[in-house]
Amino acid sequence: MSSARVAEVLARVQRAEGSRLVARLIRITGDWSLAEDCVQDAILRAWELWPQTGVPESPGAWLATTAKNRALDRWRRARVEEGKLRLLESESEKSEPDDRLALIFTCCHPALPLEGRVALTLRTVAGLSTAEVARAFLTSEDTMTRRLTRAKAKIEEAGVPFQVPDQPWRPERLQGVLGVLYLLFNQGNDAGPGEADRAWLGDEAIRLARLLVELLPAETEPAGALALMLLTRSRRPARFDAAGPVTLDLQDRTLWDRTLVAEGQALLDDALARGEPGPYTLQAAIAGCHSRAARAEDTDFALIAGLYRRLELLNPTPVVRLNRAVAVGLSQGPGAGLALLDLLAEEPSLTGYHLYPAARADFLGKAGRWAEAAATWAQAARLAPSDHERRFLESRRASALARAAQSP
Repeated sequence: MSSARVAEVLARVQRAEGSRLVARLIRITGDWSLAEDCVQDAILRAWELWPQTGVPESPGAWLATTAKNRALDRWRRARVEEGKLRLLESESEKSEPDDRLALIFTCCHPALPLEGRVALTLRTVAGLSTAEVARAFLTSEDTMTRRLTRAKAKIEEAGVPFQVPDQPWRPERLQGVLGVLYLLFNQGNDAGPGEADRAWLGDEAIRLARLLVELLPAETEPAGALALMLLTRSRRPARFDAAGPVTLDLQDRTLWDRTLVAEGQALLDDALARGEPGPYTLQAAIAGCHSRAARAEDTDFALIAGLYRRLELLNPTPVVRLNRAVAVGLSQGPGAGLALLDLLAEEPSLTGYHLYPAARADFLGKAGRWAEAAATWAQAARLAPSDHERRFLESRRASALARAAQSP
């Protein structure tokens, strides 16, 4: 069998089964590094053998057996206690789904710093190489290796159990898991043209969210979070043009991925039918309002403002209040929006956030206050986190200046 064919099969099996195999060995051995090393050894062994012997009928089972045998060999050489050896020897090849679920909760444990949670999730749950994770973080492989090593050491030092948390802790911990996945999604979805090192993270977050929905079918918020990601991702084909980012109201909606819209809307409808929505489901409902509007002017901003009000009761953050102010301004007029934005003027967490002055500038322009709008667009441009966003905001400033020059 050709090496190319072996590489294709191994890549597919590793992506589909890698986290399951690692999770299974962590559960049995309690040794994170041993589990990862043994799975990697099994993959390397497949590279050596399969070109001569052919791909086994069940390549995932072959890797599972080889990884388990490798762990047994290492434990025997280390003279591990007999009880642990018997447990590993008697372990069947069938992996329990909760192994992967426990792995996700362990990687996203609040005892770890956020950057460690994200990196460990990508490395262990998503099965990415350390080099791939390093590229996503725009850092060196050595730096990422140290970061991952510290995260694993923290798990051992803090005595983080490899298990799915019981009630009443699960809802809070689940929000933490979803927070990591949504952060990953936004890192990828916000990437502009030429930022390929980050763009794929959006698709990886969606894949992991699908896994979480599969493992927690009775939970509402994972379905809501996945719906939010799909509905947001559906707009990506229209988010950028040759000049830079395109705001939602100016996007060509015929470019939106209607397959993702349909899937996201179905997940959202199912989540809403289950009862009181959580924060991710509410955000998905807001995204659904945009997806249902054939034109920007058809968007039900009054409904969106009401949804943001409900979200604010669950998650009273300045960014949620900012988004509600924008929705109110778009439904009731720029004066109403500016009045709510003025209430946030002294909010410390918004002083360096470029979208706050951008929202004010937009409403100032809609109110005909073009000179003020131009100055505020300039402020937003100075705070922009990327070159393509800065260029877009500067173009809005130039337009406002031109309108101000034409005004009496």
